[in-house]
Amino acid sequence: MMPKIARVASVLAFLIAGLGTISALVGPIIILPLALIPLMAGIGILRKRAWSAYGYALLQFVQLLLIPLVLLRSGSSNQLSLEVAASAALLVVLIPIFFLAGRSLDIAGTAHGSPWPWIAISVLTTAPLIFIQAFVIPNGSMENTLLIGDRIVAQRFPKPNPMRGDLIIFSYPIDRDQTMIKRIVGIPGDRIRISKTVVYRNGVALEELYTVHKNAYPDFYRDNFPSEPEADARFIADAAREMLKSNVVNGEVVVPAGKYFVLGDNRDNSFDSRYWGFISSRDVIGKPLLIYDSVDQTTEDVTNGKQAGPHRRRWGRLFKFI
Repeated sequence: MMPKIARVASVLAFLIAGLGTISALVGPIIILPLALIPLMAGIGILRKRAWSAYGYALLQFVQLLLIPLVLLRSGSSNQLSLEVAASAALLVVLIPIFFLAGRSLDIAGTAHGSPWPWIAISVLTTAPLIFIQAFVIPNGSMENTLLIGDRIVAQRFPKPNPMRGDLIIFSYPIDRDQTMIKRIVGIPGDRIRISKTVVYRNGVALEELYTVHKNAYPDFYRDNFPSEPEADARFIADAAREMLKSNVVNGEVVVPAGKYFVLGDNRDNSFDSRYWGFISSRDVIGKPLLIYDSVDQTTEDVTNGKQAGPHRRRWGRLFKFI
């Protein structure tokens, strides 16, 4: 007869698998394969394999060890910190249940099973999180390269060495608790100017096939840069005004050492280096690699964490390299 704690663990495993499947359907589809892991554990426990319980406890323990890294990366995001803390509390409860389930099966003399598949699963599903991080695109400043509701994976470690034309994720210079994504147009030493929406770098016009221009109304400062902003232009940060004062030579912005000049691909609707100046190389967080999921959402939906069903998923954008 199966020990009671093992029966409880199998029920929990099937419940976690079911909830994971539902979450994948209304949230990030990439977590759907992860729902198979507790399903495997539940089936293994029903078959009285001790390592099906031990293994799932091991996986949860390794995930618990990554909690400090997740909290460190989340900064001062209170909502995310609460979600991570709740996940940690749940893991603290589940780990001993599955460990004791495996122990009870061992004592009952059932099949021990092999630990190696579970060790491999634990490593393969958690180790990549040290090197990458997931982000969601909240606004349209990078359209059509990235759309509102795109979920992307970015390289965090080793820290990338950005080049001209690269997309980068960085801490917003005005509020470093926020992250932004833009394209590098200028690296240290580059001379940048914009004339009638055309970007010139070191005197050469750039052929930017990724850019779009969606605003019909003209904006002299936006489309002809650097230029003197209007006196009442409150949207231009002090750092941008200092850039215009100290880093303009012969009508071009010269990018200083340790800095980058970035622009959004949706060039007419992007709050970027034209408005808040350079970004520091120290503020670079990572380099986007892949769109792993995409949901047709509004900025408000993304900001509020509102989920959407499969009918809102942009299936054609899944697993698209950036």
